[in-house]
Amino acid sequence: MPLIFAPCNVLLRVVRIHVDEKVKRHLENLGISVNCELEVLSQSGGSVILRIKEGRLALDRDMATRIFVAVKEA
Repeated sequence: MPLIFAPCNVLLRVVRIHVDEKVKRHLENLGISVNCELEVLSQSGGSVILRIKEGRLALDRDMATRIFVAVKEA
């Protein structure tokens, strides 16, 4: 499911990132890559605030629709 539809406060795993290589490298530098774990802290108008590792990151609606996640199994 796209990140903008992901539930808040649930551990998620990135399964696919649908962007070009330049943007993908930038996201990897920020800590977002396939199989990484993250959590949506809040959503507002399509924008999301994520918890990745020990930091927080805000993504706009356009970028959040290009990152696909799945609920991490326990």
